[in-house]
Amino acid sequence: MPYDVDMRDVKFQLFEWLPTAKILEAPRYADWDRDNLEMVLDEGLKIAKEQMAPSNIEGDRIGVHWKDGVVTMPPSFKSVYDTICEGGWMGMVIPASSGGMGLPEVIGTAVTEFFSGSNVSLCLTVMLTRGAGMMIDNFGTDHEKNLYCAKLISGEWAGTMCLTEPQAGSDVGAAKTKAVKQDDGTYLISGEKIFITSGDHDLTDNIVHLVLARTPDAAPGTKGLSLFIVPKVWVNEDGSLGEPNDVYCSNIEKKMGIHGSPTCSLVFGGNGKCRGYLLGKEQGGMKLMFFMMNGARIEVGLQGSAAAAGAYQAALTYAKERLQSRSWKEWENPAAPQVPIVEHPDVRRLLLSSKAYSEAMRALLYQTSLYEDLARISEGEEHERYHSYVEVLTPICKAWASDWGVQVALWCMQVYGGYGYTHEFPVEQYVRDAEIATIYEGTNGIQALDFVGRKLRLRNGEAVRELLGMAEKTFNALKGDNEMMEPAWMLAAALKQIESIAKDLPKRPDGLLVTMYNAVPILDMVGTVLAAHFLLDQARIAKAKLGEILAAAGVGTADKKAYKEFLANNPEAAFYHNKVQTAIHFAYRALPQVSARAAAVRSGEKSAIYAVL
Repeated sequence: MPYDVDMRDVKFQLFEWLPTAKILEAPRYADWDRDNLEMVLDEGLKIAKEQMAPSNIEGDRIGVHWKDGVVTMPPSFKSVYDTICEGGWMGMVIPASSGGMGLPEVIGTAVTEFFSGSNVSLCLTVMLTRGAGMMIDNFGTDHEKNLYCAKLISGEWAGTMCLTEPQAGSDVGAAKTKAVKQDDGTYLISGEKIFITSGDHDLTDNIVHLVLARTPDAAPGTKGLSLFIVPKVWVNEDGSLGEPNDVYCSNIEKKMGIHGSPTCSLVFGGNGKCRGYLLGKEQGGMKLMFFMMNGARIEVGLQGSAAAAGAYQAALTYAKERLQSRSWKEWENPAAPQVPIVEHPDVRRLLLSSKAYSEAMRALLYQTSLYEDLARISEGEEHERYHSYVEVLTPICKAWASDWGVQVALWCMQVYGGYGYTHEFPVEQYVRDAEIATIYEGTNGIQALDFVGRKLRLRNGEAVRELLGMAEKTFNALKGDNEMMEPAWMLAAALKQIESIAKDLPKRPDGLLVTMYNAVPILDMVGTVLAAHFLLDQARIAKAKLGEILAAAGVGTADKKAYKEFLANNPEAAFYHNKVQTAIHFAYRALPQVSARAAAVRSGEKSAIYAVL
């Protein structure tokens, strides 16, 4: 499956819009500069295009297979996985002191976008393995680190996270898996986990499961859960592999998409011989697991963003090549020749909407990742501020990006017409693969409840106010620009709608119910406003850069014909011009939805509560 990404936009967002250079001044990232970071990006994209993408169709068509407890991956996946491991990509954001590359998180996010967009099924194993390695590196004992970290960070062994049980999905606190301490300090683990991504496969000799379980007499709910390191194959004290550890894959799910990713049911201790090490303290497992879960939620949002970007690039290429119908300028001339469908107004609208949302999602994920970096290199109040931004943005990254990622993939399918519904073209797989991102790592409904119930209150509400305040600064910077004035005022109006909702809901007698009922629309409203702010702020920068190019060339915008010809022959000018048009389009198409959603919330409508369903 061919894959491409708009690398010019990636580098614009990283190095022209975001202050990535600021974090490179910190000792943690002192070994990196823009030149070698760009080399990393280029090499990551090369692997995505030349190795991961070709294996993606095989993963979808052949899929994974289960027989007698053994899971077999698509044949090409092993060599691609080994390439990722050999290049050090598994540990790209892990500090060099722990055996990783030590890349900034924001650069790692960009590379992960390429990997996810080209082969999300295989990328899932990579992401979970990296997450497991980081968990043990951050919270494990020296003994646990010595046994597991190097093998996970190198990718020699893979990792998972095991939360869900048949009776405990979103309600993690209902988990019943047991852990009983033994005289040697290990724990006997017994129970069943379901929907475990990459829970079993033949890519590595061992898989290290991070398992939530309950010790005897533990408190009920999530407070009583502990976290355990449970290898598929027991690891001897010298680091060598011992006997199988009584972990059995009883089934893999047959799914709508991500066919190359094994979604497993795992039985721990079916024969009473499954052992594990406690990670952290007893009954402190959920707190630790949130470290991995929150990282995974951002990466799941990135899956939506990557699917949207990949689908858009594929649809754009197709639209430039596919001849169909007459130009709208000669609509009534039956003798007029067919033109590429990119010339048709409706197709152009679909494409620019797809581009706008894709770039907005990318901005959201990159900005959040940069805040992670800034939190890591700062202390005190500054650290707390950046950390609170990450916490507020995490459910928005996961829910807003995954929801709109599916929608963009559907728009791109529409560009293809009937061909979009066939296996002949890649867009239908993007649709199927992207949908799961709205569900796992906590459904988007759960993310929205977390957002309105907890994240809005962080630092007494200051975190979200500061983030929205940045959108207000964008309005102030653009309101005097003739071309950008109307979009800027639309942004300001949308901000007022959110402020009004935030003030009014707590005053209502049924405020709690109305808030929970509208949690998803509220999150979408905030996500859309932030997205508009990102794109309009980028347009501000792009306009200035475009102005410099035009001034140097002695070209003005008043002569529309000359300006159009100049754009056709100057890719840099065209890029900046398109950034401006993309932001304007998003403002007009997306921001009115905020007012519509606000009106519905303000009405207090709760018909679904009273309906007999």
